[in-house]
Amino acid sequence: MIYILEDDDSIRKLIVYALESQGYEAVGFGTPAAFWEAMRQREPVLVLLDIMLPQEDGLSVLTKLRKNEQTADLPVIMLTAKNTEYDRAYGLDLGADDYISKPFGMMELAARVRAVLRRSEKAGREPEYRAGSLQMLPARREVRVDGSSVQLTFKEFELLRLLLEARGRVLTRDILMDRVWDLAAERENRTLDVHIRTLRAKLGSAGALVETVRGVGYRLREDTP
Repeated sequence: MIYILEDDDSIRKLIVYALESQGYEAVGFGTPAAFWEAMRQREPVLVLLDIMLPQEDGLSVLTKLRKNEQTADLPVIMLTAKNTEYDRAYGLDLGADDYISKPFGMMELAARVRAVLRRSEKAGREPEYRAGSLQMLPARREVRVDGSSVQLTFKEFELLRLLLEARGRVLTRDILMDRVWDLAAERENRTLDVHIRTLRAKLGSAGALVETVRGVGYRLREDTP
């Protein structure tokens, strides 16, 4: 389902017709109030969003979508009569996935929709790692424990990613040092141990998943002991 929030009736109906002719299911809304009501009932796969709207402008709608965890990654294409570089840059900075200036052709619009949906589908196939209550989304650099976000440094994140990729298998100290720090000549320092300790602390209840294998290295358990 594609939602179109456009207050011009003729443009909105033309877009709906053009998308349906391409095989998409599309619904148009003339006001933000009607759009938000529909969003509460069903989330679309993409939104075509006009900037100049009654009640609230499209940039405000976009900001609300991006601030809501449920719709933060929802693909949005901005439709607008404005065509200055500043307006385009501002909309993209707020999180728009693409930007089409009016007047536009229906073939161009359909092509932009296909391109954004392809990127969205590809992003949806990006790897996700889970072990017990621990979840990692590498493409977003996100780590969650029991659904709550955990802030890690770059090195801590890379350590955890390697352990998750190899979960159940032991990674030696040499492998971890080489891949995270590239410190082939510094095997006796305590850098790795300190980072593992802080990583466990930040992971809270999931910290027990990171297991020490004495004299060898570390591994990530499938579940808490």
